Amino acid sequence: MKEISAPRAEVLVDAPVSVVIPCFKCTRTIGRAFDSIVQQTQKPAEVILVDDASGDETLELLCKFRLEYPDWVKVIALNENQGAASARNAGWNAACQPYVAFLDADDAWHPKKIEIQYNYMATHSEIALSGHMHRKSGSHTKVADWEIRECMAMPISKNSLLLSNRFITPSVMLKREIPFRFAEGKRHMEDHLLWLEIVCAQMAVIKLSADLAAIYKPAYGAAGLSAQLWSMERGDLDNYGQLYQSGCINFIQWLGLCIYSVLKFVRRLILYWGYMRWAK
Repeated sequence: MKEISAPRAEVLVDAPVSVVIPCFKCTRTIGRAFDSIVQQTQKPAEVILVDDASGDETLELLCKFRLEYPDWVKVIALNENQGAASARNAGWNAACQPYVAFLDADDAWHPKKIEIQYNYMATHSEIALSGHMHRKSGSHTKVADWEIRECMAMPISKNSLLLSNRFITPSVMLKREIPFRFAEGKRHMEDHLLWLEIVCAQMAVIKLSADLAAIYKPAYGAAGLSAQLWSMERGDLDNYGQLYQSGCINFIQWLGLCIYSVLKFVRRLILYWGYMRWAK
């Protein structure tokens, strides 16, 4: 593990980072996410907001952000709903900066997220992808109040990533030039598949120990994708199948990982049922 030195107390210039946010019917939360980018101590060079055919006032609100920051914000409007993976790809493909960071419309970043993560990647050019820790927060939590102390960097191996998804998408920053993308049209576990493809290509991946993102929904029982446990399990099994077909894992590894995945699924069901009983 490597310790990251504290940033110098000076005015920081824009970081060559494109921020991509997929947006779908997010008028209630996108303001919080966008404000967390505005408040960064080191601003990303551009923000790309992708409306995934919301059909409500989302696109209008995104365009207001663009009018307020015409030289900083780009808005992409998809003609039909394709899911977060395709929306992220659209933003990624439109990005002009050498680094791309992802944020979800219902989450937020700590003000030092770009400063800490970009400066680590800039000084460690061998790193293709980095992620960091996060906190699950209530709707009134002020992320800016979190104190960020020492920050360590831990290499993430292929085996550890095969066993579990070590990154939430709003924690990830990667090199734009990576020759992979989120699986088009895949709506569950598509982020884990991308991280696995990157590490299977022997690209360097690390995780920072600092809590630099806030997640505002519980892992189980919430509305949205996290409630669709069976769909997530099928997505997980599909990932392992694709890795086996591409030669990233052998048959024994595929079989063992599928069994392990099913056992995790059973555990999630038990936790979900417990959550629902407690919520009543």
